Formats: sequence, C-alpha cells, structure tokens
Amino acid sequence: MDRAYLSIAAESVPHESDSALFGELAKKLPFALEPTQTAAWEYQIQHLRQLAVDLPHAHFFMEFLIPRMGRRADLIILHAGIIFVVEYKLGARQFDRSSLDQVYGYGLDLKHFHETSHDRPVVPILVATGAMADGTQAVQWDSDNLARPMRSNPGSLVATILKVGSDAQRPAIDPNSWVAGRYRPTPTIVEAAQALYRGHNVEEISRSESGAENLTHTADYVAQAIETAKREHRKIICFITGVPGSGKTLAGLNLATARQRAHSDEHAVFLSGNGPLVDVLREALAQDAVAKSKDAGQSTSKVQEDRRAAAFIQNIHHFRDDALASRSAPIEKVAVFDEAQRAWTSSRRQNSCSKRRGKLGSRCLNPNFS
Repeated sequence: MDRAYLSIAAESVPHESDSALFGELAKKLPFALEPTQTAAWEYQIQHLRQLAVDLPHAHFFMEFLIPRMGRRADLIILHAGIIFVVEYKLGARQFDRSSLDQVYGYGLDLKHFHETSHDRPVVPILVATGAMADGTQAVQWDSDNLARPMRSNPGSLVATILKVGSDAQRPAIDPNSWVAGRYRPTPTIVEAAQALYRGHNVEEISRSESGAENLTHTADYVAQAIETAKREHRKIICFITGVPGSGKTLAGLNLATARQRAHSDEHAVFLSGNGPLVDVLREALAQDAVAKSKDAGQSTSKVQEDRRAAAFIQNIHHFRDDALASRSAPIEKVAVFDEAQRAWTSSRRQNSCSKRRGKLGSRCLNPNFS
C-alpha cells in the first residue's frame, strides 16, 4: 500500500496536467469517488500549483496515511528541514476548535508514531479557504519540536511556511527516506517508567532536547513547591496541564521517581485511575528490576520487587478508599495523581459516594472532610 496517494517534487508539478494529478489520486482511492472529494482535490491541485512556484525546493505528499492511525492528512510539505501538515477546510471562514484539534492530532501522530518524523520539527497548519489572513501569528513550539496549530488562508500559506522555515537552518529531509519511515512509537510510558525507576534522568529518555528541557523545568518547579510546603508546614497542590501526548504522565513519573530516590521519607507515590495501566506498570517495573539485579550479580526475588513496585504505583481508587476509612493522614507526603481528566464535580462525587455509604461512611459525603 502506498503511504500517500500522490508524491511529487515541486519542480515536477508544472510538467503534470490537472487530469494526470487527479487520476493519480483517484486510482488510489479504495472506494467510490464522491462529488465532495472531487471538488476538494480539484481545489487542492490548483493550490498545489501555486505552492510549487513559491516553494521550488519542496516535496509534496497528498492524502498521506499516518502509520497505523487510519487517518490521512490532506497535504504534507517537506520544506527547509521541516514537516508541514496541512488540513484544508473548503469554504470555512473561521478556524473552529475541532478543525484545529484535527490538524494538531495529525502532527502528534506523526511526531509520536512515524519513525522518520521523531527528530524533525512538525508544524500543523489549518487552511480555511474563506478566512481572512492572519499576519500577526508566530509559531509556538511545544515539546519535541511540535508546533501549536497555525492558521492560514490559501493566499498566506506560503508566507507562513517561509516565515517558519527562515527561523533556523535545518538539514534537508530526503523525501524517499522520510516516506519510508515505519510505524514506531516514541518511548512508551512503560519503557519510560522502567528507565526512570532504574535511576536514569529524564534527559536520557526524552525524545528531544526541548522535551527534556520542558520536563526538567516542570519537575524543578514542582520540586520547589514541595520544598516550600515542607518548610512552611502546609499543603500545596500543583496542576500540570497539556494536550494528549505532551508528556504529563512522563512528568509525573519523573517527579515521583526523583522524589523517591532523593527523599525516601516522603514515600512518593504515582497514582492512576487506569487499572490496567497500574497492573502493567507494576509488572514491568518488577520484571525489569529482577532482570537488572541478575545482570549485576545481585539477588532479589520477584515477590520483593512486586511489593516495591506496588508501593510506588498505586490504584487511585484504592488509595482514596483507604484514606477515607481512616482519620490518619496517609504516609505518602508526595502524591502524583495521573488521569486528571477523570476528575468529577462535587455533586458527581457525592452521588458516587452515596452508593458506597455503608462501606465508607458519611465522611465520603462531606466536602469539608480532609
């Protein structure tokens, strides 16, 4: 299966007719061609001709299939060592949130699942064909050299690409090598947990220097907050926010393992509401610890490592229920709560607690209980 319906260098575009380009796209389509798709491709082919004139050294991929994600990006442009992911919205006059999220999702998928995109800058761009140009926007980079989604209309797309491409000199991307890149996830959360648990620094496992820098800044800030709480004998809560894939879980694991190593008296714990993730992480950490112990000529049992991993990675529901069953404070002084999108409102929590009233008592219903 071809990764893209159409792959063509800018210098070759003028030598191909509209019908030839359209035919190349249409013959790859696995289902009947709809009128809306015909109109979209006809428009994009005309715009491709304009892009080829102003970006003579670029390479274009139309209808690019992101490995194993089952989604196709309208247009990928390789230019100035950067991967530009372009999504068209024909007739759109505004840049709606769902469309911005869509093109940003394509960027995330490439960055995290396409091997030859891991170490390259990726810039998602939403093109609303009926919108006004925005000449004030500047590229904003997230971790791992992934940009926040940019807004453009057809006339300003080239200017946007040239502006981003002029920021720094980057090695060119070979189109053939890039498109042949296989599906390969960046270090999984299991691999990251194992590496951090062994004592590696986040810089050693992060996907890029910028990712490591952001994670380090986050960890330093939270560590300072913890020290402030200890010094002033008070409680502090920190919220780490970010889009899916931005590294929130990795930041939490990094923080928990760092505190566990340097401040064992804090009994740092990583809590998740995802039961299967808890089970997988515990087993992975225990098995890895046993294997590393054998490699070092030391002796440790799987049972010992299971218990050690279970103390570090805990199910948040079990943690909550145990805390509600006692008036004593938990022994853990640093608790990292993952899966924050599962948080409930006060009324939703009270409804849930009322169903377990006999087990946990009325304190579960009292929002002032701590």
